[in-house]
Amino acid sequence: MKQAKNSLLISFLAIFILALCPLTALSQLPRVGAERAELYLPLLQGKRIGLVGNQTSILPQSNNKHVVDFLLENGIQVKKVFVPEHGFRGTADAGEKVDNSMDTKTGLPIVSLYGNNKKPSAEQIKDLDIVIFDLQDVGTRFFTYISTMHYVMEACAEQGKKVIIFDRPNPNGGYIDGPMLKPGFESFVGMHNIPIVHGLTVGELAKMINGEKWLKGGQTVDLEVIPVENWSHDQSYNLPIKPSPNLPNDLSIKLYPSTCLFEGTVMSLGRGTYFPFQVYGYPDPKFGEFTFTPVSIDGMSKTPPHQNQLCFGRDLRGESMNHQFTLSYLLEAYHKSEMKEKFFNNYFNTLVGTDELKKQILAGESEASIRESWKAGHEVYKEKREKYLIYK
Repeated sequence: MKQAKNSLLISFLAIFILALCPLTALSQLPRVGAERAELYLPLLQGKRIGLVGNQTSILPQSNNKHVVDFLLENGIQVKKVFVPEHGFRGTADAGEKVDNSMDTKTGLPIVSLYGNNKKPSAEQIKDLDIVIFDLQDVGTRFFTYISTMHYVMEACAEQGKKVIIFDRPNPNGGYIDGPMLKPGFESFVGMHNIPIVHGLTVGELAKMINGEKWLKGGQTVDLEVIPVENWSHDQSYNLPIKPSPNLPNDLSIKLYPSTCLFEGTVMSLGRGTYFPFQVYGYPDPKFGEFTFTPVSIDGMSKTPPHQNQLCFGRDLRGESMNHQFTLSYLLEAYHKSEMKEKFFNNYFNTLVGTDELKKQILAGESEASIRESWKAGHEVYKEKREKYLIYK
């Protein structure tokens, strides 16, 4: 009898522990800033709120509920939504004009911060007390969400508004790499003196922008960061939703810092396919045995380079998920090309934030030699970065 009771007790305990396992696993997952309502709802009560958001502004542990819906359900006065490149639902092509509109679900006005209106005007934020920034970045200088953040911070500094960053993990946040931005090459795809792979979350970068007085006129903004819980820079992070139309999966995000360099060349990087940033090629068999044909795809790429032309090149979909920034793809394609100077387009220097890299490649320097030239800048940057890290 006693043995039977013990067996029942053991069975009950086993069932209880198994029932707790999903809860324990869930508690160990990163909690993004938007999920830490206990930290920010008290700050928002009775305030007029603007949100910079898009399809990535979700609560992953709440069935991907959108942060706008969550705020409204909790009685927060959201007055309007500002949207970056790709729009509110993330369906606009790279560089495509995004118009002002209205969110059909909530009736909130949507203000585009892409095109001619990259910085909120005084009129657009005059009826707000706080602007929340909640966008999923991918950790590269030329991914334009961080440029949108800069302009939002600047506008709020000028008008005396508070900025709250709902922070999210950086999927390329475990390292820094690539050339530093050279003075004189600032643009919307590179506004800050940081390397291509900067190793910061948007919250950490916002602190750096403020601390280094990079806003116009050396202004600073009233800034608060709602940090991620259960995450550090050496942890991998799988995005619950694609951050832009042409970054459809985790591998594309890992390859993006390297393959995006092809935007500044004659090559195709797979826009107009369902695996952009994971292949590259050109309409010439000398570039490789793998073939693909870019076509117009609504919501991804309406007019891709080399549209309807058979391209030859490389398929990178077998690359490791531990992939880090490399020049090897760019250099391999360049050396196979007979165009040399014409291999690069006028956008290349703007994209990489310097004219040095193109000069080094044209001069025949190796990747090792080019990397050596970045070391001094990286050392200075690492010291600066250390001051603003939230996650070690």
